Amino acid sequence: MMFQAFLSLLLQFSLMSFASAAPFTTQGGQDIGGSVGGGVIGFIVLVLDIIVFIEVLQSNRDVPHKVLWCLVVFLFPVLGMIIYWLFSNRAEHNSRSGYETITQ
Repeated sequence: MMFQAFLSLLLQFSLMSFASAAPFTTQGGQDIGGSVGGGVIGFIVLVLDIIVFIEVLQSNRDVPHKVLWCLVVFLFPVLGMIIYWLFSNRAEHNSRSGYETITQ
């Protein structure tokens, strides 16, 4: 239940950041604030970051390591994603499929 709430919150933040990345324009068609819009590249980065989040949350890492990787990717979307793909030892941690079952 907690994981579903966390995943829902993460998705809401991702969609909110995607919506806020749209450029603002005046009636004359000029951009306000320069090139602040996400565009196609922003959308690609968002999709790749979501893939990284899913891969991290499905891995067999300890919970603190999952949280750390998610924070790195969330705070630094492009750099964090590159660091994850290069230095996370993905093959060792993604050897199983699915989520870990919760036992009490």
